[in-house]
Amino acid sequence: QEKLDMSTYPVESIRNFSIIAHVDHGKSTLADRLLEITGTISKTDRNKQVLDKLQVERERGITVKAQSASLFYNHEGINYLLNLIDTPGHVDFSYEVSRSLSACQGVILVVDANEGIQAQTVANFYLAFEAQLSIIPVINKIDLKNADPERVEKQIEKLFDIPTDECIRISAKQGKNVEKVLQKVIEKIPPPQCNTADPLKALVFDSTFDHYRGVIANVALFGGEIAKGNKIVSAHTKKRYEVNEVGILTPNEQPTQKLYAGQVGYLIAGMKEVTEAQIGDTLFLYKQPVEPLPGFKSAKPMVFAGMYPVDQTEYNNLKSALERLTLNDSSVTVHRDSSLALGAGWRLGFLGLLHMEVFNQRLEQEYNMSVILTAPTVPYKAVLSSAKLIKEHGKDEITIINPAQFPDKFSVSEYLEPTVLGTIVTPHEYIGKIIALCQDRRAVQKDMLYIDENRVMLKYLFPLNEIVLDFYDALKSLSSGYASFDYEDAGYQAADLIKMDILLNGNPVEELSSIIHHDKAYATGKLLCERLKEAIPRQLFEIAIQAAIGKKIIARETLKAYRKNVVAKCYGGDITRRMKLLKRQAESKRLMRKIGNVEVPRDAFIRVLKR
Repeated sequence: QEKLDMSTYPVESIRNFSIIAHVDHGKSTLADRLLEITGTISKTDRNKQVLDKLQVERERGITVKAQSASLFYNHEGINYLLNLIDTPGHVDFSYEVSRSLSACQGVILVVDANEGIQAQTVANFYLAFEAQLSIIPVINKIDLKNADPERVEKQIEKLFDIPTDECIRISAKQGKNVEKVLQKVIEKIPPPQCNTADPLKALVFDSTFDHYRGVIANVALFGGEIAKGNKIVSAHTKKRYEVNEVGILTPNEQPTQKLYAGQVGYLIAGMKEVTEAQIGDTLFLYKQPVEPLPGFKSAKPMVFAGMYPVDQTEYNNLKSALERLTLNDSSVTVHRDSSLALGAGWRLGFLGLLHMEVFNQRLEQEYNMSVILTAPTVPYKAVLSSAKLIKEHGKDEITIINPAQFPDKFSVSEYLEPTVLGTIVTPHEYIGKIIALCQDRRAVQKDMLYIDENRVMLKYLFPLNEIVLDFYDALKSLSSGYASFDYEDAGYQAADLIKMDILLNGNPVEELSSIIHHDKAYATGKLLCERLKEAIPRQLFEIAIQAAIGKKIIARETLKAYRKNVVAKCYGGDITRRMKLLKRQAESKRLMRKIGNVEVPRDAFIRVLKR
């Protein structure tokens, strides 16, 4: 393969930009058209989601992983190198967006002409605004029957203070006006502020694992140049490597002779271990150390779930699959865990529920691994008042991920639960139902703003535990699918938390313990008892399934015993004979119940823990 000479593209003719938008507003379609116009890919009818390479992305029709591509474009006789990054639109993948913006100087903000501004549009705009990037507003899908670009332009002006004459109206599907977007990118987005004469400084903003070539790191050069054969050092691990290959993504890998300051590309340097290419790491030339780049704030997991192999013999295979997948998705946190019922496993932290589902699906599709995922939980905190516990933990505030670590209320001054600031954008006719739903989830209203005469933006402070499971589904069904939801971390607040135990014949079952708010204890306890009653097979003795808070029983279900008909042989006659047989049966059952330990099958645990 002929190697490209990248020295013909000085820093002044480079533009690095991202495409950001809400889910399904046409980011990937616009990226496809930009690739076609610049001749990066040939024009065919099959060009759909070209940059979405994962199977899960094509199946669900969403972008999960930010992908970059280098485009070559001639404008007014000058050859430009445009580095485009297509980003995800779902709230769970906002970490991918913030990482992508670190390698850019500007963004294209895409808004659907039919839907208008939605929750994630607002969140992504502020990410770009805080990073002080140039913003090009683009109104997409103007070819639709119900499109109303004038209304959307007014919304953009009211919310983001961007003049209406700066908005570009396009149809990415038909390719209408897309050329204007490229011209605007060259005119409005500044070139990167860096110099080829400076020492090498490369930021690793993404990485993937190849079974044959090891780790492939995506880098943005903030100074210097890099070529095959260079000796480089990682600022994070201090390990030394020799560069085997450098190149750009068009969107497939295209080897080049060198990469220069301001350019975005990939490098392969014989990194064998998945932990060696830390995202946010700085690479520099051997014996030419530089000040490391600030990197990224590590992603803050919002949802935790237990992951266990279906068969314990698969433990080591699952471990290596997890290591490789977490390299590609650095926002997942992994901690070793074990359960009496499910064996050895891990406790994983995710950014949200969709993130958890996609991660599980990728494990199955890319590594052929079947796993058991327990129901998601959130991290709580406790402020300790007991001097003994403070000395034991070395601090007065502890984080509780597992209910087994929940301290007694007598040794704690207060419990804290995580909260999020949620943004809901909805048509005004659904406001009443949505406010009722939010109040039911213990939310506190912070703001209410009419974007235009039809759409309202609501801001609520939610306890994270209340939205983590089914809030998004409930919101969509109440608003006929029109409302959109986005949230950001809002710290911790004091809450009346309790630990609820599940007892089987008076014996606590550790795996089924949970931390919940006092107001929701009765409903949750009753639901768990009912589920267990369905899941546990009947025994020869009666089983009492109870939900308890400390010594107080708040809910109970009784699983009846199998009962032999001992009076079947009595045909009439004296009733005392019948009563004697029934009494003897009851006594033997009571004895069995005392000596019988309830064996809960593994499948029953999986069914209850999964829900």
